[in-house]
Amino acid sequence: MAKNVVAIVGRPNVGKSTLFNKLIGSRVSIVDDTPGVTRDRIYGDCEWLNRSFLLVDTGGIEPDSNDVILSQMRSQAQIAIDTADVIILVTDIRCGVVASDYEVASMLQKSGKPIVLCVNKCDKIGEVDPDFYEFYNLGLGDPFAVSSVHGHGTGDLLDEVISLLPEENDNEEDDEEIINVAIIGKPNVGKSSLVNKISGLNRAIVSDIAGTTRDTTDTFVENDFGKFNFIDTAGLRRKSRINDDIEKYSIIRAKMAVERANVCVIMIDSTEGFTEQDSKVAGIALEQGKACIIAVNKWDAIEKDGNTMKEFRDKLAVDFSFMSFAPIIFISAKTGQRIDKLYEMIVHVHSQNSMRISTGRLNEVLAIATARVQPPTDKGRRLKIYYMTQASTRPPTFVFFVNRADLFHFSYQRYLENQIREIFGLDGTPVRFIIRERGEGKK
Repeated sequence: MAKNVVAIVGRPNVGKSTLFNKLIGSRVSIVDDTPGVTRDRIYGDCEWLNRSFLLVDTGGIEPDSNDVILSQMRSQAQIAIDTADVIILVTDIRCGVVASDYEVASMLQKSGKPIVLCVNKCDKIGEVDPDFYEFYNLGLGDPFAVSSVHGHGTGDLLDEVISLLPEENDNEEDDEEIINVAIIGKPNVGKSSLVNKISGLNRAIVSDIAGTTRDTTDTFVENDFGKFNFIDTAGLRRKSRINDDIEKYSIIRAKMAVERANVCVIMIDSTEGFTEQDSKVAGIALEQGKACIIAVNKWDAIEKDGNTMKEFRDKLAVDFSFMSFAPIIFISAKTGQRIDKLYEMIVHVHSQNSMRISTGRLNEVLAIATARVQPPTDKGRRLKIYYMTQASTRPPTFVFFVNRADLFHFSYQRYLENQIREIFGLDGTPVRFIIRERGEGKK
């Protein structure tokens, strides 16, 4: 069943993101005193009085702004408003009612949606600021005095929100697995453009300004290939370039996005080729054992001959030698080239990352592999592998029981990994080995 949606809107820097974080109970939205920090819509689950709903944080609305980013922020906020069941309008007691508040209130009233007026930054308990009553002039009913920093008044605010939500429908949809896909890469490689093309909406702000997306955003897509949640992340920059708090928050958020993803699409800019930063981005996904796809974007902008793709693929095979398991696809987020093929790859590598192999089949392959290439020896002692079993999935993790762990050299582990992949595939997913000596852990 689709959750009800509650959108938090208002002009910039009135504390929307702080309120958002307080209501969902975690630091999801970036909070900073710089106006315009939250640019895209951010989603989070919120629960109150046994009702759960999706809370949406939006970029501030500047009704008459000519700035490209600010005007797109307004468009993003409008999309959130259009999809919301209830809207929370956040204002600032310290500024009082300003002209922009009237314009935003008028914009919201035209939507016809239920509106809850939040007067934020009322930080003193038990005291009512005389300016509070001025907010009745917005014509939105009784305002709620709230301190998003301390949490004062948030209970009454949520009570009102719950009272305005539509009644829940008990008809549950079939619970199908949703594949969470993180789109990761350095700034300006086309991550947001890909999400927009996939979803068919201007879901994330797209601009030629590197680093436009600072927050991670979720886009749900259902099609013939399945159900997907695409997570668009802020571009990852070199640490030496992270000279302000906003970028630090963004990198933390991007890493968190990878954590909750099943599949990571690592985007490379074909016009620039492989860079050191691409390697670092891929390393984040590899460390967390995620299924991975390397997507070479802007392929439509490359002059080609009959060997261009092969040469590019061969070069990436060297550059990404530590991720030789990851399939490579050449796409154009602008034209939609090979997007359907990308969906197929996502479904495939997800299934490979989730693969479970029986102990019997694994040991058949192990017996053949060790007979073909004898285990290593050292000073007359030979490695003996008694048996192996699969401990877990995502990523596939295998436990080897041996006589001496120090004899199980990396090169032989790599040989066995290649043998396992040759038989079972495991495309697009890292595998992990755990080595245990017989009797290890027994007292």
